[in-house]
Amino acid sequence: MRAAVTDAAVGVAVADDPGGLNAFLRPGCAAALWRRHTPPDVQAWLDDLAPDALPRARVVLRPAGVADMVRRICDAAALPAGGERSWLEADIAALAGTFADLMSAPFLRMRLDAITTNACRRFHVDAITARLVCTYRGTGTQYGISTDGNDPARVFTVATGAPIVLRGTRWPEPPASGLLHRSPPIEGTGETRLVLVLDPMEGPEDDMHGM
Repeated sequence: MRAAVTDAAVGVAVADDPGGLNAFLRPGCAAALWRRHTPPDVQAWLDDLAPDALPRARVVLRPAGVADMVRRICDAAALPAGGERSWLEADIAALAGTFADLMSAPFLRMRLDAITTNACRRFHVDAITARLVCTYRGTGTQYGISTDGNDPARVFTVATGAPIVLRGTRWPEPPASGLLHRSPPIEGTGETRLVLVLDPMEGPEDDMHGM
């Protein structure tokens, strides 16, 4: 059973603005979801881009450097200048700033992926403290609560364009919440997802871990 995110699993905070993501820091909060949608013109532009034209990158940098780096990534992908590209660049930089502030992270690992396969299709918890995921194109991250280690009985799908912050196995608060997540299985469907992933880091040397 799959449920659209008009509600959320127990332990998942739902925010209507970026400030509401602070609920993630409360005891017992396994994840925080910003309930929003990409502007229709931007979404149509992203959906119409050829899969091989989507921006891709994996870098470690300070939050203040994200805006310039995203511009360089979009230049490398030869994305045309315009309001839609400007929105994407500004949104990624804003999400990076919000997440870095939330986690008090001096560095971020930023990954932009164009995904066509069943990457991370098994329900799991990441071996990190926390992670922000935002799917700009295609089906969003799926998650649910498992009480016995098996796949969740009820699966929620995050809306396209809605960021979700998830706790990992290195989050210091016990016990584990039982919240698992996965990338949606899309192999063979012709779908291409564009996914932003942000991880907090103490320094560039931490890049050996968490992927």
